[in-house]
Amino acid sequence: MAKHAPDVAAAPLIVTEHLRLTTRGDDDIVDITPQLQALVERHGLREGQMLVFVSGSPAGITTIEYEPGLIARYAHHEHWHDGNGHSHVRASLLGPSLTVPFAEGRLLLGTWQQIVLVDFDNKPRERHLVVQLLGTRA
Repeated sequence: MAKHAPDVAAAPLIVTEHLRLTTRGDDDIVDITPQLQALVERHGLREGQMLVFVSGSPAGITTIEYEPGLIARYAHHEHWHDGNGHSHVRASLLGPSLTVPFAEGRLLLGTWQQIVLVDFDNKPRERHLVVQLLGTRA
């Protein structure tokens, strides 16, 4: 029986990238979709999945319809001027990571869906994101 050479283009590729961004804190919501899509394109990946993970707390990753009417400010924090204990609880409920599939080199998000980082801390921070891509090239 003849052996066939593996199809290098179809072999899965794992890429780890790191993104840094500065947030304002106080429930700051940052749309990171363009940076993430750019990573898929830069590595020439066609089919696969992307894992986005925020290192540290209190921040989380999710998807929303990113528009001003959905970005909330909570008057409670302005009134009581309390610490950030609540921030850690919120971040744990939202979670530190998200996996998104991609096909034909595009993230498979809905029309009104973006990937966002939500920083629940009560002061500005520099956030570190780890992005792992698992996919195949064309």
